[in-house]
This record gives sequence, structure tokens and C-alpha cells, in this order.
Amino acid sequence: MNPFSSGTRLRDMIRAIRACKTAAEERAVVRKESAAIRAAVGESDNEYRHRNLAKLMFIHMLGYPTHFGQMECLKLIAASGFPEKRIGYLGLMLLLDERQEVLMLVTNSLKQDLNHSNQYIVGLALCALGNICSAEMARDLAPEVERLLQFRDPNVRKKAALCSIRIIKKVPDLAENFMNPAASLLKEKHHGVLLTGLQLCTDLCKVSEEALEYFRKKCTESVVKALKDVANSPYAPEYDISGITDPFLHIRLLRFLRILGHGDADASDCMNDILAQVATKTESNKNAGNAILYECVETIMSIEDNSGLRVLAINILGRFLSNRDNNIRYVALNMLMRAITVDAQAVQRHRATILECVKDSDASIRKRALELLYLLVNESNVKSLTKELIEHLEVSEQEFKGDLTAKICSIIEKFSTEKIWYIDQMLKVLSEAGNFVKDEVWHALIVVISNASNLHGYTVRCLYKAVQTSGEQESLVRVAVWCIGEYGEMLVNSTGMLDIEEPITVTESDAVDVIEISLKNHTSDLTTRAMCLIALLKLSSRFPACSQRIKDIVVQNKGSLVLELQQRSIEFNSIIEKHQNIRSLLVERMPVLDEATYSGRRAGSLSATIPTSNGAAINLPNGVAKPTAAPLVDLLDLSSDDAPAPSSSGSDFLHDLLGVDLSPAPSQSGTSQAQKSGTDVLLDLLSIGTPPAQSSSFSSDILSTSQDNTTSSDNLQRLSSPSTPSAQISSAAGGSPIMDLLDGFAPNPATSDANGPVYPSVVAFESSSLKILFNFSKPPGNPQTTTIQATFTNKSPNTFTDFIFQAAVPKFLQLHLDPASSNTLPESGNGSITQDMRVTNSQHGKKSLVMRIRISYKVDSKDILEEGQINNFPRGL
Repeated sequence: MNPFSSGTRLRDMIRAIRACKTAAEERAVVRKESAAIRAAVGESDNEYRHRNLAKLMFIHMLGYPTHFGQMECLKLIAASGFPEKRIGYLGLMLLLDERQEVLMLVTNSLKQDLNHSNQYIVGLALCALGNICSAEMARDLAPEVERLLQFRDPNVRKKAALCSIRIIKKVPDLAENFMNPAASLLKEKHHGVLLTGLQLCTDLCKVSEEALEYFRKKCTESVVKALKDVANSPYAPEYDISGITDPFLHIRLLRFLRILGHGDADASDCMNDILAQVATKTESNKNAGNAILYECVETIMSIEDNSGLRVLAINILGRFLSNRDNNIRYVALNMLMRAITVDAQAVQRHRATILECVKDSDASIRKRALELLYLLVNESNVKSLTKELIEHLEVSEQEFKGDLTAKICSIIEKFSTEKIWYIDQMLKVLSEAGNFVKDEVWHALIVVISNASNLHGYTVRCLYKAVQTSGEQESLVRVAVWCIGEYGEMLVNSTGMLDIEEPITVTESDAVDVIEISLKNHTSDLTTRAMCLIALLKLSSRFPACSQRIKDIVVQNKGSLVLELQQRSIEFNSIIEKHQNIRSLLVERMPVLDEATYSGRRAGSLSATIPTSNGAAINLPNGVAKPTAAPLVDLLDLSSDDAPAPSSSGSDFLHDLLGVDLSPAPSQSGTSQAQKSGTDVLLDLLSIGTPPAQSSSFSSDILSTSQDNTTSSDNLQRLSSPSTPSAQISSAAGGSPIMDLLDGFAPNPATSDANGPVYPSVVAFESSSLKILFNFSKPPGNPQTTTIQATFTNKSPNTFTDFIFQAAVPKFLQLHLDPASSNTLPESGNGSITQDMRVTNSQHGKKSLVMRIRISYKVDSKDILEEGQINNFPRGL
């Protein structure tokens, strides 16, 4: 026989394909076999059609195209015999899917077979429909499937239930048609039908709230009864697995009860007894029993509150943790992490077992147990758990130390109640795993140490001893170097000795030895060596007797190939040699760091509070403190959180000029409005409209003082002294910012006389203590220039001293300020101060004047600050 004819048997083709030694040989065999099958299809070879389709299915499973055989499936399905239909339906399920248009042609054949007298042919049709039916087929054939749910043969009912699941997933609107037939399946005695019926009911509950309520009312008791029967059933050989009757049915019943009981107290009460019975009677020495217990625990944790049952469930999980099987322990840890949110006290009872899991040899169990243990820590057990974890840190594997160290540091920082305990535990962690500690951890430790003034001596002595034995831990060395540099004299003089300490003798030379060893250690990185040089500079002032030795150590790095170390060495050597008179001032102890602010910035959740001179505090979101010592920034309010972000080039330029950072912190709600390229930020801040598009980098202006008589053409001017002390912000007056909606004309009109236009006086600023009046005039023939005379009047009963007036204008204006008539303003309007200024408007007739002002003065040696924005200039200026 021709090996590639339609009469070739399937086994012969498989043997020929397996005999191929290369992929090319296999492709050749498949290509010839496919050609023979195509020829047979063209000749309508009925004798070998089923054999050809079987070979096509094998070829399809190898990944070769077989679309030319799709119609052969339909022809075999239409045949009358069971063998042909069986091959036809198998080919239909394998070669086609619901997206194929040719599938529409099979709907009528399926309908006929669903009504066939042969139950096996009905089963074939149900199986095919359950695998490939589309939404259109589901709508057409749903009545037939619904009818078959009541068929006499249990195998047909089982397949009809599985087919119904496919139908309701494709067309959820049909769910209500299947609720009653599905409920009747829950009373079946046949386990296969009951299993499929439970799955159908579960899927109905997922797609329809109405079905869920229906099953809660009608079926809860019958499901509980079914679970009770299967749990108490005698030995049945056909269902027995490891001494347990049908664990698959157990699990399916428990899952359906979980759905019914979730959020419904009545249904939960109905199933409490049987759940307790399953949890207590099920054997846990076999996997089948453990699977049932796990599902029972899941169900107990999902239904409505029953504290006794939940304690029982958590105890079962505790037993799982003692099991030798890693999979069982892992799923128990996962479930306990969910249970801790429901009943933390019950989980706490198994803390010792969970701690043992942290020491497990399996990495996934260690990690999951550590996460669970972290959730169990509270104020009452933090010390004991931390002690256990640090002891384990000493013997843990290297790849696990990173996770373990991070968790221990987080626990210590979160739950520490006293600083000495915090410092002790952190030093233990640094001594054991300092190379695994992140930078922010030892930064935070230094902040805490700097705030614990009564523990400085104790801490530096502990660090000195620790670094002797654990000098290879980089983070420990950095903290020790910093503390010895700051508190070296306390180490030498045994200052602040506590009762729990053992006395030690440390000389100045010993302290310098520690720094020198760390500096010359080949494993030390650049940060550590730079810190060592700083510490040596400090010790050169604190230990005069060792000054020459320290100088020699520092000089050794003058030729370092690392630029940072070379520069520090040269500069520090110069300080030691030539600047003896200021060295002690340069190396004074660091100011105490604000622990609360640092913690808030690390967490990203605390707002900064800025104290004012009257004792109040200004809360700023995002943890950004508004710098009160930068007059220009405050004057233009560039650092306020609601100000638009300046472009990067402009921000950097202002930073270079003024030495202040104008970039605001990112908004918590995200940058919802991106700044347009070319927009002048300062104009936006002053609310006077948007200039035409220009280059994205805008030029900032160098500030002029009141003593400077030159006119600046820049966009910002700060008038008077370049620095302003921290002050109390008493009020902000002046008109609120308005957009230039009137095309540049201000609201106050000007009048005219024989000498030209006359502009009315304007109250530019008024508060409870101060009033500013502006008088305007214009030089003849120069309409762009305006001369303004500002008159300042004191309304309070106190004399103002050190009176300073400042102003800023946008880019299209130029401002020149003459010196004020005085810097003392008498009380109660008994006198005034006048000051003249000239403003040149390059957009005269298009844009009106606008100005931000700032006034600072002293009252009884107390700094006062007032500021505002002026928009009400007369029209035409």
C-alpha cells in the first residue's frame, strides 16, 4: 500500500513521523500526508474519511495547518453512525473554535443530536457544545440543554450541567432560565451530577445577584445536608481516597457554602455546626484531609463572624505550620496573613511557630514567615521578637540577610519606646549586617543619636567597642566615625557613664587609630573615607596633642587619585596649618537635627511646621518649609505650594543668583497641569496674563538696592537691603490678583488739566498698623515713565524702627527706587516717611502697572513683616 495514500493507517503515519531524524524530514512527511488527505477530500472518499480526519488531528497537534479539513468534520457529524460522529465531534472541538464562521453550519446538526434517541450521541453533542459554543449557538440551543438537565441518564445530566456553565458565561442573560434546574441538581445522590451541579450553581452566583439570593433562600439547607451526608458516609470503595469519601465533593460543597455565607448572617448560622464538624473530624495525616481542612478554613474565614469557629480555623493553620510538607506550610502562612486582619489575637498564639518558619531552609517560606511576623509585632512583644530576629540574623544565609535586616530595622524604628533601646538594637544590626543596611537607616540612627544628648557618651563608647570587632561592616564604620568625630572627647574622658556600662580606657591616640584604620581599609568606599577625613579634622581641634599626627594622616591623601579625597585633604591640611584661630569654630558640633522633620521626610507623609515669632506654626503640605530668610522668594511667593512650577532653566538661574531653591515639592495630587513651554512664570505668579510664546528659558534679574541709582531692565528687582530677618507675617493687604481682562486698563480713570493728565491718589496698602498712599505724576513728553511718591503712615501707638520698603515688578516694567526720607516711622500718624520711585512701562497702553510690595520693621525689637500685591493703579500709567 502507498504509505501516503488515504488508506494509510494513523499508526503508520505516526511511526513514519517519529522515524524522522530532522525537522526537514518531518515537514516532508507531513507535507506528503497532507497532500494525500487533500486529494481524498477532493474525491469525496467516504470510506477513509474518519481515518483522514484522525490523521489531520494529529498533524494539527504537531502545529501544521489543517484548515482544509474543517468541512470533513461537518460531514462526519452529519453521518448516522456513532463512530463517525465521535471522530467528527472530536475534530470539531480540536480543529475549530468559536471564532470560525463555518461553525454556524453545525448548529442544526447539534440540535438534532441533542434530541437523538441514543444517549451517547446526546453526550457527544453536549461535550462539543460545552467546548466551542459561541453566544449565538448558546441562545439557539439553550432550551435543549435546559431540558437535558432533567434527562434520565446521570451522565447526560452531568454533561448538560457542564454545557450550561459555558452557556451562562457566554450569555449571562440566560442565567435565570437555569436557576430552577440547577437547584434541583443539588439534591442528586450521584456524586458526578452533584459535583457539576455545584459548579453550575457557583457560576450562576457569580454572574447573577438574583441567583445568589435565590440559592441562599432555597438551597442552603440542602447543601449543608449534602455536606453532612458525605462527611458522615460509610466506606464507599468507588469514592474513597486515603480513607476519606470523595474529597473533591467535600471541597466543592465547602466552596459553594463560602459563597452563600459571605455577607449573610442567616446562611452563616445555618452552616456553623457542619463546618465545626468537618474541621474537627477530618484526618490531617493525608493530603486529601489537608485539602478539605484548608477549604474549611477558607470558608470559616469568609462567612460572617463567629469567633469560636475562627479560633478553631486559625488553630488548624497553626497545625499546618508544623507539617513537614513545604507546600502546606506555605499555604498556611498565606492564609494567616489574611486571618491577621480578622483576629490578630488568635494568630499571636502561633507566634513561636511562625518564628521557627523564619529559620526554615526553604527561601519562600522564610520570606513569607518574615512578612507575617512583621505584621504580628506590637508594643508588647516588640522586644522579645526583635531579640529573636537579631539572634537569627547572626546565623542566617547571606541572600536572606537583606530582607531580614530591612524588616528588623523597620520594626525597631516603628515600635521603639526609648532611645537607648533603639540605639542598642540598631548597633547590633549594624554589627551583624551593616553591609545590608540601606543608607536612610544609618542616617536615621545618626539623627536619633544627635537628639539623645544624655546618651552621647554611652553611644560613642558602644560604637568604639563594636567597630573593633565588626570593622568590615560599612554602615557601622560610618556611624562610628561620625560619632567619634562629634563626641571624641566624651569617649576619652568617659563622660556620661551609665550604670549598665563597664568602664573602658580609651586614649586620644586610640580614638585616632580607629579613624586611621577605617580610612586606610581597602574595603572602605569613598563616602566612608570622606567621613574619616572630616572626623580627623574635628579631632585635630578636640585632641590638640594628636594634631600633628592627624595632619600627617590627612597629608597622605593629598596625592590621592580620587579627586574628592584629594581636595578634602588639601583643604583640611590648610585649615590645620594656617587657620588655627578659626578651626575650633569650623569644627563645632553639628546642631541637633530635627528628628520629627527627618522622619516625616523619610515617610513622605508628615507636613512641615514652620514656627513664627508669635509661637504659632504654619503648616505646609508635602513637607516643604517656606524659607523665610529669602526675601525675594517670599516677596514673590515663589515658594508657595500653589504656585506653578517654574521651568528648570529658570529655577536653576534663580538658584545660582540667590542661593535659594525655588523648585517646589511635587504636588500630592500629581502634576495635573504641565507648564507650557515659553510661559513667563513670574507673570503667571503676578496674575497679569500670559506673554507671547518665547524661549523656554527665561532670564531672571539681579536685584538692585535702594542705594543703587542705576535703572535695571530686568524682570525682578529687590529694593533695599539684600537680606531680611525672620519676621512675623501680620497681614497681606492690597487688591487680590486679577487677570488683565480690560486690555491693560486699570479701573481708576485719570482726569486732565492745563498741565496734562492728573492721576488720583491710591491707597496702595492698608492694614491695622500701616497705611501706604501712592501719588502719581508723569514727566512731560515721556508717557511710559511714571513717578510714584509713596507716603507711609503709622496707625499704631508704637514707633516703627528699621523701616524697609521693598518692591518687585514683572518683566515688562523697569523700576528705580530712591532712598527713603527716614527709617523711623513715628506712632499714631504723628509723622510719615516718603520714598520716590520711577516705573517705566514698556507695554504702555497695553498692560497696566502691577507690583508686589513688602514692608519690614521692628516694634520693641520684634521683627514684623507685611506684604501685599497692588493691582489698582490708575488707568493709563
